[in-house]
Amino acid sequence: MLKNVALITFPVILFTFNATAQHSKGGFTKIFDGESLKGWKGDSVYWRAENNCIVGEVTPATTLKSNTFIIYQGGQPGDFELKAEFKITEAGNSGINYRSELFTEAPNALKGYQADIDGKNVYTGQNYEERGRGFLAKRGENAVLEEGKDPKIVSSLGNDDSLKNIIKANDWNTIRIVAKGKKLRHYINGVLMSEVTDNDISKRKAKGLLGFQVHVGPPMRVEYRNIYLKSL
Repeated sequence: MLKNVALITFPVILFTFNATAQHSKGGFTKIFDGESLKGWKGDSVYWRAENNCIVGEVTPATTLKSNTFIIYQGGQPGDFELKAEFKITEAGNSGINYRSELFTEAPNALKGYQADIDGKNVYTGQNYEERGRGFLAKRGENAVLEEGKDPKIVSSLGNDDSLKNIIKANDWNTIRIVAKGKKLRHYINGVLMSEVTDNDISKRKAKGLLGFQVHVGPPMRVEYRNIYLKSL
């Protein structure tokens, strides 16, 4: 999620690798090898491979001026299913962007749909459009988007507090994103948290970049592991 926060930044070094994918199983392909950041591109100050995880970390010495992403280099998924596990510290703010495009006014930045994740689980599971329309569907909402209108909530997926209780704080959770046509669904630990039907032809995206976010703010750490992608 994007907030207007300006902090001190430091010189960085970028890494980039040729994309690889491996271990196809049940239509899913493992897109992180667990040992290196081969197939991903980001800022090595904030991203590294460690203990079979992609780790994003901000320290007091490496504060951020703008949100930064590590971006998958294996293509621009359109209709797909993504599943992964994540763990985030209490002060953390992250998310998984998809069907996104580069935001050229900041380094390693994306704009587009985001499955939001935060350490206090205020936003985890919602659909937020980074550098775009903002909140598309909050946790527990099934929303329909039309051109020039605010999201219309057409049904409830459950009470927000009840859904929040399904998410484990400072522990491993599973996330599943299903994007098919104009329908976008976010699941946490097997439970549907938000659903969007995007009928806004002028703003919706059919395909785009996939990436993980580290958000501006206090020191934090987020980890992603067991990352699998399947075309639908």
